[in-house]
Amino acid sequence: MMHLVVSLLVVAPVALLVDICARPRSVKRLRSVQGSFLLVQIALFIFGILLFVSGNAVLAAVLVLAVNLLFVVASNAKNDMLGEPLLFSDLALIGAVFRHPQFYLSALERSQKLLGLVALAVLVAAFVWLFEANLVTRLIGLGISLTTAILMRISLETKTFKALASEPDADADVAKLGLASTLLLYWIRWRGDAEKGTSSATDPYVSDLIDASECSPNAEPEIIVVIQCESFADPVELFGKRGVELSNLKAAKKDAVLWGNLLVSGFGAYTMRTEYGVLFGREEDDLGFCRYDPYLTALKDGALALPNRLGGDRWRSVFVHPHDMRFYSRHRILPEAGFSQLIDDSEFDRPSSGDGRYISDAALAAKILEVARITTERTFIYAVTIENHGPWSSEGEPLVAHYNRLVQAGDSMLGQLRDGIAALGKPALLAFFGDHRPSIPGASMPGGDRHTPYAVLRFDAAGRVISGGNQRKDLTPAQLHHAILSLSNQWRKKG
Repeated sequence: MMHLVVSLLVVAPVALLVDICARPRSVKRLRSVQGSFLLVQIALFIFGILLFVSGNAVLAAVLVLAVNLLFVVASNAKNDMLGEPLLFSDLALIGAVFRHPQFYLSALERSQKLLGLVALAVLVAAFVWLFEANLVTRLIGLGISLTTAILMRISLETKTFKALASEPDADADVAKLGLASTLLLYWIRWRGDAEKGTSSATDPYVSDLIDASECSPNAEPEIIVVIQCESFADPVELFGKRGVELSNLKAAKKDAVLWGNLLVSGFGAYTMRTEYGVLFGREEDDLGFCRYDPYLTALKDGALALPNRLGGDRWRSVFVHPHDMRFYSRHRILPEAGFSQLIDDSEFDRPSSGDGRYISDAALAAKILEVARITTERTFIYAVTIENHGPWSSEGEPLVAHYNRLVQAGDSMLGQLRDGIAALGKPALLAFFGDHRPSIPGASMPGGDRHTPYAVLRFDAAGRVISGGNQRKDLTPAQLHHAILSLSNQWRKKG
């Protein structure tokens, strides 16, 4: 019983001390009273559950603190690499971490990975060694967890706690409330936003996005190709003199009907935020707490997606991505969005040379052009590249040099698609953009600009590019969605 009392007394203050290490922190480094109170309840709730499972108070206390420390370390590593703390939506990706560890473990340094493995081994050994079949202690643990759960429920229903984290601002809320409290509150707020349902996307006037008077009238395109290029950004903007110039991007900007900066919100990751904006046309401000991973609730937004807005009776829509379509649940979401065909990595030959990590952008472009050539109906193709996905290797090649080489592959893809679409001899539209900037330690880090380039090209029936005024507009991903529809002659100027 003494061990139980001591463990109870230790869990709360140590949990508070560990949480203070989570970044970002306030100037005083102390969390608010409300955040600290909620954190203590969370720690005691988990302690009660682990005490019920293990029957050992010391083991339960150690495990609570280990879990707390794990979250803090993971959050700080993510904050350093991606510029934001751990979020409730990240927990939905736990399965993906095991299926594709190279995407996530790159955020950790070698020492952190080693420490994590050692800690895991110690915890497993401790659990086996200290496990006790003590029914009384287990029932006490159940009582602690149930009591704390009731107390949390009552606390969260008060006006004071309902006013906390009322708007998405993860940095400010972690600094004020602490990591664990923010994770819980954001999950609760997300559930509320997810249950509100989908509001229809607002169609901005064409003149809000493009100057229709500058666009010469043309037949509606028969082919629309939208390319979401992985980690595609201007290396000169990223690295200065160390960056290479992208000749095809430069040429595309010169000939584009519309081009500029794509104002993406993520840095170094979160492809689905940009993808959702371009495909579904909803601004992040309209998504509330669903903005952090809009694909968690995208199933209900199918009617807003580009394929359905183009018209399934008039357009055949194909989604191409040389990767596992279960990632972000694309295999369930995209059919609801109106895509009649999904082309995944199973329809590509595995890489046999070069990096050998992912399907090349050249192979992806060839597949897109193959689909476009054999189609006999109006076809919309949305493709997501993967060749330039991090981590960028430091073995035998500097990180910046590796990125320069891979981003040039994306630039070459742009030229390959431009030539291939022109050769089709059909009215066509090509939109090309980067999903986010790369996170490269010491070279491209969070805290500065986040935009990526985009360009939209139009082709006439002879394969000639129609610049139509070459308008420079900086757009959000959702605005690019509406611009694509506008340039596809789906809308007419209102007013």
